[in-house]
Amino acid sequence: MSRSLFWLSDEAWAAIEPHLPKNQPGARRVDDRRVISGIIHMLKCGGRWADCPSEYGPSTTVYNRWNRWSRRGIWTRILAALTEQGWIAETGQIDSSYIKAHRSAGGAKGGRGPMPLASRVEAGQRRSTRLSMFSEDHCASS
Repeated sequence: MSRSLFWLSDEAWAAIEPHLPKNQPGARRVDDRRVISGIIHMLKCGGRWADCPSEYGPSTTVYNRWNRWSRRGIWTRILAALTEQGWIAETGQIDSSYIKAHRSAGGAKGGRGPMPLASRVEAGQRRSTRLSMFSEDHCASS
């Protein structure tokens, strides 16, 4: 079974590389180009981070790099720089056939509260009645 893996082109890497953080502390880093290719692959395919192909490095490394750089705003800065340089468009489109909606989103089950039966509304019937032991007649005779 052949896997179609995503790899950044030389041109794309040349545009991204100057915007990456430098001199990061910690253990020896997995190659940024390899990890970023893995991040893009996982975002494109929509799989679980744990299922990231090993060709991109350890799946925890790929996820942690995505997560940490997201919290630090690094991805936002990279995307802003690439937009300024004309590499990517500032806007995008989403095909609605890929967006799942909850069944109550269109007003089906779970939407508004329960509706009274039309027959009860016409007859003027209440949904509940008072118990006879709490009626005024019962209290007066005691």
